[in-house]
Amino acid sequence: MTAASAPGGVQAAAAPRSNAATGAAAPAAAKTAEADGVSRRGFLKWTTVGWVAFSAACTSGLVASTRFLFPNVLFEPPQSFKVGFPSEYTVGEVDTRWKDAYGVWIVRNSDGFYALIAVCTHLGCSPNWLAAENKFKCPCHGSGFYKTGVNFEGPAPRPLERARIVLSDDGQILVDKSVKFQAEKGEWTKEESFLKV
Repeated sequence: MTAASAPGGVQAAAAPRSNAATGAAAPAAAKTAEADGVSRRGFLKWTTVGWVAFSAACTSGLVASTRFLFPNVLFEPPQSFKVGFPSEYTVGEVDTRWKDAYGVWIVRNSDGFYALIAVCTHLGCSPNWLAAENKFKCPCHGSGFYKTGVNFEGPAPRPLERARIVLSDDGQILVDKSVKFQAEKGEWTKEESFLKV
């Protein structure tokens, strides 16, 4: 048997090369690794980029989860509010000063007051009071309503709704929009849909 073969026909490992041969092979191997794009510096760079991206994703998820715990609050005007004393209103007039703040018109006729809710019964737009034409007119689709709130033109299927209107303890008119009265249900005849003075 020769020194190069081991028992069983397996060849023994070759003798280590000299330092000169190993030194020349190491730079060649490093150049081959760098040519493949897997250098230590490149590996650390892409690992850092990966961790930064992972950290950013986790942080944004945490921020979104925390934001979910605090829902948006919709600040709406109060549903019940005072609109002044009866003496402040002129008979036969539609008072529009509460439309922007509370979405109602206060109408005074010879018998008393009623509060019309400023929402068109067609698609929910906000009609305007046209004093020259003596009617409410919806700018969206042209629905028209008399001063009483009854519809007479356009696609609105029913009259405007009335809000609850009563006198408060201090003598001011109190309007409550959470209580609505619909003419087609016969609710305009109910006591709190009209304030007699």
